[in-house]
Parts: sequence; structure tokens; C-alpha cells
Amino acid sequence: MAVVKERKPTTTRPRSLKKLVEADLGLTWGRANSLFFGLAIASLLVGYVTLSQGSTTLSPIMLVIGYCVLIPLSLLYGGRSQGSSSGE
Repeated sequence: MAVVKERKPTTTRPRSLKKLVEADLGLTWGRANSLFFGLAIASLLVGYVTLSQGSTTLSPIMLVIGYCVLIPLSLLYGGRSQGSSSGE
């Protein structure tokens, strides 16, 4: 005679009760990041205003500086953390 094992019913937690794990990407936001982002917004505003006035020289320069330099700089700039030092 074969022995049949009873299976326990599997219970899973609903998605709303599962803990969400936040990935630490190592990005920090500080005063310098806000400064760079503010400069990017100002650069974009100047670029679009001069574009609406018909400028074909200043507006592209300001827009490229804003989108391609200042916004990435504001996102990627990381100040020195207190835990890490380059001397050790």
C-alpha cells in the first residue's frame, strides 16, 4: 500500500503586505546638487526665451548647456561622504 503524504497548503502574503526593498544606488542629494539643478532651470528658461525671440546662436548654446551639462551634473555630482577617505 502506498503512503500518500499530505501537502500543507501554501500561503502567500498579499503584495500589499510584502516588504518593499529599496535599492541604494549611492546617489545623494545635497546643496550643490540643488544649485546645479537651479542653474540648469535658469539656463533652460533663458534658452527658451531667447529661442522665442528668434535667437539662433544663444538659445541652442543655453539649451545644450542646460540639458547636456547641468542637469546630468546635478544628478551625478556627489559630495565627499564622511565615511570614505581617499587616503586610506
